Formats: sequence, structure tokens, C-alpha cells
Amino acid sequence: MNASVVLDNLDADAACADSRFAVPTMRCAGCISKIERGLVDMPGVIAARVNFSTKQVAVTHTPELTEDKLKTAIGSLGFDAQILAENPLSEDRGDTKRLLRALAVAGFGMMNIMLLSVSVWSGAMGVTKDLFHWLSALIAIPVIAYSGRPFFASAAMALRYLRTNMDVPISVGIILATGLSLFETANSGPHAYFDGVVMLIFFLLAGRVLDGMMRDRAREGISALLKQTASGAMIVQSDGTSRWTKAGEIEVGMVMQVAAGENLAADGIIIEGRSGFDFSLLTGESEPQLRGEGDEVLAGTMNLSTPVQVRVTAAGQDTSISDIARLMDEAGQHRSFHVRVADRAARYYAPAVHCLALLAFVGWMLAGAGWHQALLIAVAVLIITCPCALGLAVPAAQVVASGALMRKGVLIKDGSALERLAEADRVVFDKTGTLTMGQAVPDNLDSLSAEQKSVVLALAQSSRHPLSKALTKALRLQNITPVKITAMSEIPGEGISGDWSGQPVSLSRAEQVSETLTTQLTMGDATQIITLTDGLRPNAHSAIVMLDQLGLPASILSGDNVQAVATISQKLGILAQANARPEDKVAAIDRLRAQGHKVLMVGDGMNDGPALAAAYVSIAPGSASDVGQQAADAVFTSDSLTPVALAVQVARRTMQIVRQNFGLAIGYNILAVPLALAGLVTPLIAAIAMSTSSLIVVGNALRLYRAAK
Repeated sequence: MNASVVLDNLDADAACADSRFAVPTMRCAGCISKIERGLVDMPGVIAARVNFSTKQVAVTHTPELTEDKLKTAIGSLGFDAQILAENPLSEDRGDTKRLLRALAVAGFGMMNIMLLSVSVWSGAMGVTKDLFHWLSALIAIPVIAYSGRPFFASAAMALRYLRTNMDVPISVGIILATGLSLFETANSGPHAYFDGVVMLIFFLLAGRVLDGMMRDRAREGISALLKQTASGAMIVQSDGTSRWTKAGEIEVGMVMQVAAGENLAADGIIIEGRSGFDFSLLTGESEPQLRGEGDEVLAGTMNLSTPVQVRVTAAGQDTSISDIARLMDEAGQHRSFHVRVADRAARYYAPAVHCLALLAFVGWMLAGAGWHQALLIAVAVLIITCPCALGLAVPAAQVVASGALMRKGVLIKDGSALERLAEADRVVFDKTGTLTMGQAVPDNLDSLSAEQKSVVLALAQSSRHPLSKALTKALRLQNITPVKITAMSEIPGEGISGDWSGQPVSLSRAEQVSETLTTQLTMGDATQIITLTDGLRPNAHSAIVMLDQLGLPASILSGDNVQAVATISQKLGILAQANARPEDKVAAIDRLRAQGHKVLMVGDGMNDGPALAAAYVSIAPGSASDVGQQAADAVFTSDSLTPVALAVQVARRTMQIVRQNFGLAIGYNILAVPLALAGLVTPLIAAIAMSTSSLIVVGNALRLYRAAK
């Protein structure tokens, strides 16, 4: 993982500022390199990092350097930018849809023009040939104008600031080939290349659509986390009345009135009341934690039972949940090997192609060929060197492999995740909800009498405690009828009690310490311990053995208590760390990375979000929280852990195919470019050759269809 520079000491923090920009016009690895290098060279910029999945740029800079100046600087590099403070939801969500529409138009035009071209190739002459060429032009011109916009707009932006990118030679080739075709058509020439131009656009768009579809799955992590915070709160006024206030307007020192069942909109200290709070956001444990006057409560946690008043200590971007979101954002800016290679290659691709085409034109002019012939050869060079096969090499394999895994219940959200899965050499599991099912199940209900079961159900169904919910679900499956209990009351963290038939009854915390989850039923003077277990996922042990055989030794990193974690650790025979907060998990992963490991993190809770983002690659179960699923690179939907090992196997096979595709694409260019330079290839043949190389790459990728068997 490469992330923006993070300054840890207070003096450094005081001397720098962080700004974020949405840059929806980024298209390729070359754009990433150009933005990062261009900004870092700017005085006052300490670090810059592009997150291509979200099309955003994070810049660490001196306070004197304003966001407007940075926005202008990004514009001077050839990219439109928006300050996220002005437009926080700007993620260019419609980009893939626009590309799909352009692809559909290009496909429609390509099929119709090819039908007309077949007639010309079959020997149509004279007026008939000219008519078919004009019909092709009538179809091609609007198709090229519409479907070519992504390339033209990108090239125009780059040229406006006297720069170049990969879209410049593509656009030049398209425009020159179209212009030559119109010239040939107007002068009744033998050849027009509208079919080749539209075919070129179609395959270029296909590569971008495939890549865009993968990237669209990786954009919602941070917003899903921030949704856990309430949109506002009831703020107690000086006269004792309450007024609803938006979260963004809450300030330190205000007093929030938090009702039962509400999420907190800010961090604070309880000044009145006592209640149970769901802190699974930070600890991963679903059991409520009792908090009273003087105790700290955090934004995003839920007040479960009793109204409380909370004095705000941190609001807005300063809350703990915002800190977790920042950890996820900073940790989520990955660079894979092939992206780094593309970064370097992209710097030289456009100028190399321009020089090659120019040399071909000048060389043939000096050799005595006319401008028409020399220009045709130059256009053929531009077309035949278009990186369609290279552009499809990775996304085609990723999409096919992702489809194969999807049929096995593994959803890959980020295309680069497959590459990182293939390279992982260490796996770290959360416990609750990951190695275990995360659902407590009572295992000694048969020891209770029918009367006791009815009392337990009557008490449990009146409580929101997770153990009470588990008891209610199990007893209802047994068709137990609850008794009528009066004077019922619940003390958060202690239990629920009432009166039945003149005797006190309660479900409360068990007095004896146990390695398993327990609750105590009291009826008068008699007590009965009810035990519940959170069982291991099916095939958990065999999945860990499979991962070990693949070279990925496993360990546990959990926010649960030592006793609970030790039990699972001993059952599976792997090392474990307990009582880990979100920042502890990120630190543990950082230590492993410093030792040279590439960590696969498997977790489910909101508290795992930063660790899932910080890991080299991450997977979450389908039962995970929205934040866990969004932060992870992949999600498996079955109860079994076997899909985790399967995903690693398929990822390694995918990277074999990707390397083969790169070899095929490079081999095509080695063979085709000399032929184009020698004048043996027309623009139409160049487009067909380019398309054929793309089809070969796609065909090779289709071998992954059964990779997950």
C-alpha cells in the first residue's frame, strides 16, 4: 500500500494541511503518474496521492498554499478538479454508464458499416461503391463524434496545457483516418476506412468499460461508515427546551438529549442518565456496554435502553468515526505491480507513438512517396499501436475470473484485488462474525422445563439484548408460549426482571465466570444457567489448512476479550491477539508489512473497516456490516470459510493469464509495427489486426471461466 504521507508528530501536523479533490477525468495509469509527479514538484506540496478507485487526489501541503491554487495546479496538468468541500459527493458515478452508452452506439455503427464494407470488398464498383462509402460516412460521422468523445475530451484537455497523454495519439489516429476516408469518398477513391475507425473506438471503449465496471464496486466504503452517525441531535437549550440541530452545526460544549434507540451524532461525556450502548463499531463485540455519568460515548454508537444527556467533546470531522473513515481513506490507496509498470510505461507511450508515426511520415516522404501514401502509413502506425490488447489484458481476465468466483459466492469489488490476492503471503482473521458465525445459539434449552422456557421467553422477548434475541428466536422455533409477567423492568448491563405468579423472576448476568456466553434464569430462589455458543463457521479448520498449504499462515486479530479469543485460537491451532481496537489492528498490519509480508485481512465489523482498508488485500463475509463489506476488496456470501482459500487459488490462476495476455499483446506489437512502418498495412488492416489481437487476449481470458471449479 502506498498512502499519502502521514505526519505523526504534533509540530509537523501544525505545519501542514490536507486537501482533497475529485478528479473525474483521470483515465489511466499515466494520469495518476502525471498528477502525482506534477503536484509534488510544486512548491509547498509535501505529498500527493491519487486514489484511482474513487477518482480523488489527497494533497498534504503547507497552510500558505490554498485549495484554489492547488485546484488551478491540477487544471494546469490537464485535468478538471473539484474541491471536495464544495462537492463532497463528486465521484463521477455516471462515468461507466456514459461509456456503456458510447460502446453501444459504437457497436451499432460498427455492425452496420461492416455490412456495407462487405459489399465493397465483394467487388462493388463505380456508383454502387461510392454510394456505400457515403452511407458508411453518414453512419460513421455521428458515431465517431458521440462515441469518440471520451478520447477527444481527454486529449483536448491535455493539449490545452501543452501536455500529452495516451488519448492524444488515439484521437489523432481517429481524426486522420476519418479525414482520409472522407477525402477518398469525395474523390471516388478505392478505399475508405470508416469501418476500421469505428471498430477501433469500439474495442478501446470495451477496455474502459470493463475496467470501469470493476472500479465502480469500490467507491462506497467511507460514505457507508459515516452513515452510522446520526444526521443530527436534539440539543438542550439554555432555557431547558430542546431543538433539533444538524450534525454539521453541532459544536463542542453543546448538550445532546439522546433517546433510546438513537445513534449519537457526536462524541461526548454523559452528564445525566445511565444506559447500555452498542460499541460494536469499535470493539466488534455485540454485547452492550453500560455507561453512566462521566463516561465517554462516541458518534455512531447506539443508545440501547434509557435516555441520556451527553455533553459534546468532539463533532464533525473530529469525531472518532471520522478518524476511522480517514484511516480507511488513507489506507485504501493501493498500488499493484501491474499498475506501477503501467505508470512507468504510460510516461513514454504517447511521445513514442507520436515520434514513430512522424518518422514514418517523414521517412516515406523522403523516400519519394506522395503525401497521401505517407499519411496513410502514418495513420496505420497510429492505429496498429493503439493499446487495445494491452488495455484488455488485465480487465478482461479480471472480469472473467470475477464472474467465475461470483458463481461460487465470492464477489470481487476491485479488479486489482485479484492481483493482490495472488501475492498475499499472510492471512489475519477477525474472530466474531468471521471465524465464528457471530450468532449466539443456546445449547442447553433441553435442560429447562416447559414452565421455565415460557418464563424465559416472556422475559427475553421484552429485551433488545443480543442474548435475549437469541433466546427468543430459539424458543419461538420450539413453539413455546410466553407467560404473562408484570412489573417488568430492565437494568442495562444487568438484566431484565419482573413478577410471575407472586414470585420474582429474572434473566441476568451469570455470577460464575465461563468461557462461553451465559445468562442466569432466576425463579424465586431457584437459579438455572443457560449457555450459548457462537460456533465456528463450517470448514473453518479445513480452510485454514488450505490457506497454509497455499503459503498463507493464519492468525487472529480480534477486539474480543482474551478468554473468548483464546478458546477459538486453541480450537484452530493458530496465534491470536485480543482486545484490539481499530487503530491496534491497523498497527499490527503495519508491523507485518514492515516485516515484508503482504497481509490478507478477513473481517466483518465496522471496527474492522480501517484494518480491511490498510491490509494489502481484504475479504469480508456476507453477514458483515455495510462498512465492513464496503471497505473490503471482496465479499463471500456462504457460511463456509472455504471461499477465502478458493479466491486465492483463482487469483493466482488469473495472474498467470494476465501475464500471458501481456506477452500476446507485446508480441503483436513486435510483429505488427514493423509491417506498418514498411507500408504493408493499410488503416483498415491495422484496425482488423488490432481488433484480432484484442479478441485473442479476450479469448485467452475466457479460459478462466471454469477456474473456480
